[in-house]
Amino acid sequence: TNCEITRHTTFDKKNYFYPDLSTGFQITQLFAPICRNGYVEVETSQGKRRIGIKQIHIEEDAGKLVHEPWADSSLVDYNRASVPLIEIVSHPDFRSAEEVTAYLEKLRSLLVFAGVSDCKMEEGSMRADINLSVRETGTEALGVRTEMKNMNSLKAITRAIAYETERHIDALETKCEELIQETRRWDDGKNMS
Repeated sequence: TNCEITRHTTFDKKNYFYPDLSTGFQITQLFAPICRNGYVEVETSQGKRRIGIKQIHIEEDAGKLVHEPWADSSLVDYNRASVPLIEIVSHPDFRSAEEVTAYLEKLRSLLVFAGVSDCKMEEGSMRADINLSVRETGTEALGVRTEMKNMNSLKAITRAIAYETERHIDALETKCEELIQETRRWDDGKNMS
């Protein structure tokens, strides 16, 4: 991943409330991650581009929220809570869903080759959090960000990016909706967040 390797790492206690975080804190490498300042080169129909990697760190996983639409409730599965995971944090360098999927496929091939994981997204051994914002052509400032957590299929990620991009552009052009920074749940069955 062309990263700088941190020679001295630490684990930190990050305190925050989230329904599936049973302890109220998370053990993570917040201040001294394993790797920093790298990149992965991807190739798409638009050519080759470098996607920057901010950092790679180890942290403990939270539980899993299971939303029951027919019962209008959510359940919490703590079976994966406190299991260690590797998180790879990229820079906001993506310009299309094609670049996102090329990046994830490249990471998957690197991780499988290194024996880190089988990276079976459908089984949860690789997931992706998608953060999306749009901005007007020619502007530098990033727009309001929407996050969709724990996506587990490249097809769903592509559909989620298309949906959220259209929603953001429509909100900016028509002023019919005020965009706020939020985490939204992607519903693959309804094809909407």
